[in-house]
Amino acid sequence: MTASQRTRLQSFDLDEIASHGGRVIVFADRETPLPRATKRADRITKGAVGRAIASDGFSKLKSGEGLTLSWPSGLQAEALQIIRLPRKPDALALRRAGNSIGKAHGEKTALLCLDTLPAREILQAALLRAYDYQAQKADPKPGFGAFHIMLRAPDTAEADIAEAEAMARAVHLTRDLVNAPANILTTTSFAAQIEEMRGLGLEVEILDEADLEAHGMRAMLAVGQGSESPSKLAILHWKGAEGPPLAVVGKGVMFDTGGVSLKPAAGMEDMTMDMGGAAVTVGLMQALAERKARAHVVGLVGLVENMPDGRAQRPGDVVRSMKGDMIEVINTDAEGRLVLADVLWYAQEHLKPAAVIDLATLTGAIIIALGHDKAGVFANDDGLASAFLAAAEQAGEGAWRMPLDPAYDTLIKSRIADVKNSGGRPAGSITAAQFLQRFIKPEIPWMHLDIAGVTLTKTDSAHAPKGASGWGVLALDTLIRTRFEES
Repeated sequence: MTASQRTRLQSFDLDEIASHGGRVIVFADRETPLPRATKRADRITKGAVGRAIASDGFSKLKSGEGLTLSWPSGLQAEALQIIRLPRKPDALALRRAGNSIGKAHGEKTALLCLDTLPAREILQAALLRAYDYQAQKADPKPGFGAFHIMLRAPDTAEADIAEAEAMARAVHLTRDLVNAPANILTTTSFAAQIEEMRGLGLEVEILDEADLEAHGMRAMLAVGQGSESPSKLAILHWKGAEGPPLAVVGKGVMFDTGGVSLKPAAGMEDMTMDMGGAAVTVGLMQALAERKARAHVVGLVGLVENMPDGRAQRPGDVVRSMKGDMIEVINTDAEGRLVLADVLWYAQEHLKPAAVIDLATLTGAIIIALGHDKAGVFANDDGLASAFLAAAEQAGEGAWRMPLDPAYDTLIKSRIADVKNSGGRPAGSITAAQFLQRFIKPEIPWMHLDIAGVTLTKTDSAHAPKGASGWGVLALDTLIRTRFEES
């Protein structure tokens, strides 16, 4: 897994600006007096910092963006990064500043001259951006260097820094899981990795195929019956408070060929990311355990592989869900909702949750609707949806509410069974959500997050280089802090 980056808090020492040998980061804005670290750097470089700040290039920077002076005269540093930031920056500017720092970070130690700036927000964004998946390289590159953080009052920031590091580790875990190839991360190896999380204080339970059969989870089992990898349900309990839990359910299709309804070859290699919902759920549970969240949360991940085989389910098959509904399989590539149907019902029957949230790389239709910047949010509870949208905005993760309406149910009405698993191309993400809603009890607040567009990106995202983004860990953690955690 990606190695954790090191941080060190230290008191403010202006003399270290001259002697530090890696990258030095200072802050400035034209409209306010220069911070003392920036003044010292300007003095040492005989006015080079001031000239850079007065340049047209600096004037064109957005708050949080920066420019770099390489091998600046008078400093031992190999680079001096000047971040444009007002004295009282907003959350977006702080995240952008951290992103700029993380993007430029390399093998050498970086000296971050924060003084009185918010350390957690800037460091967390820097740690999130400084990520490079090297696990499958024959000769992996060295990891990132440490961050040395100079603060006016370092002792008061220790808890904030520890939480920033914990959140970064959780997001990096999620990215590592999504980036891992399907021959490395199988249902069995993923379950084994989850079992190791008992060391964090999580209770872990793994249900095998015999257990799933005993519970009547035939819809989930049908998806994986064409694979040599056994289907499993992994359940992670974090009991940081009393009362009914929040249940977080993740789709974990380790690889999706489409089954008998085979996908086109072009781009199929990206289907290693079809377990993105499970990855976010596991990353979130690690974050809650590491920060000792005062909340009761249970993560459930259905782990299957969808392969074509002589034993694989066929279009036209009818399977019985754990709930008892009979599902006509129109398209074996609409498999994630079959997995979720059983896991959602299991969560409600066995946990009696206060609310249920599921995450899934469920439909290509959500990418057509929202692109790669926002996840689709479907909910039967306005309060839960509004709280999540606010949490996502606070965390800097894009989300947009989509409709639920009984009118769409006609598209998934089956001639021979209770429901069919695909309504075709029209309103594809909505009919998928409507399908899932059949497996939610009316009294349970529920939210479905379709993360197909945000899980794996071809370009840099708000917090990450291209590839697995880890979207959802930050937003869900923020939601739990504000809505489900005891004060």
